[in-house]
Amino acid sequence: MGDPKFSRRSYDTPSHPWQGERIKREAEIVREFGLKNKTEVWKAQTILRNFRKQSRELQARLRGGDAQAKIETDALIKRCSRMGLLPVTGSDLNDILILTESSILARRLQTVVYEKGLSTTIKQARQMISHGHIHINGHRVTVPGYIVSREEEASVTFNDASPFTDEMHPMRISAEQAAANASVKAEAKEKADKETAAKAKADAEEAGITLEDGEV
Repeated sequence: MGDPKFSRRSYDTPSHPWQGERIKREAEIVREFGLKNKTEVWKAQTILRNFRKQSRELQARLRGGDAQAKIETDALIKRCSRMGLLPVTGSDLNDILILTESSILARRLQTVVYEKGLSTTIKQARQMISHGHIHINGHRVTVPGYIVSREEEASVTFNDASPFTDEMHPMRISAEQAAANASVKAEAKEKADKETAAKAKADAEEAGITLEDGEV
């Protein structure tokens, strides 16, 4: 069981410490999402890896006619939907396989605060959360890496006692800037999603996997 003071590590580290391409990609993700270090990238990758593993195992069990697998499939898809990783309806196990670590990182409180226009930069969003300026459902949350569910997203706002509630605060972002940031982010996400989907399709075709193989 171990000492409760020293909890076990909840993420997996890279199998090899020196891989130039991976290091460069991780550094880009750290800058994009304003992360403290690469540990937060590895945590997202571990969550994603577990989801993908469950998806592959469930697809295999569904092809074998396992009735329990159908129940577990619905539960997994609903969980991903609640987290905001998948649409509310119309998703299947194949959609889980094309998720990326960016999909997980986009649901962090730090990213949500920035995308809602509550901060001027992604780094400022982290600072505001750590200093207690952000509330979720009326409760202060000081963990930038907190995964915001779809239901909670609308309730992310400023602490009533925070000076940032004043729209004339010099560090508040303007509505025009918030709209511009959202537009740029949406275009980048759409482009990345298309590239990811095309790559996944190419990999599946190369492996000889057809759409029917993964249908639920």
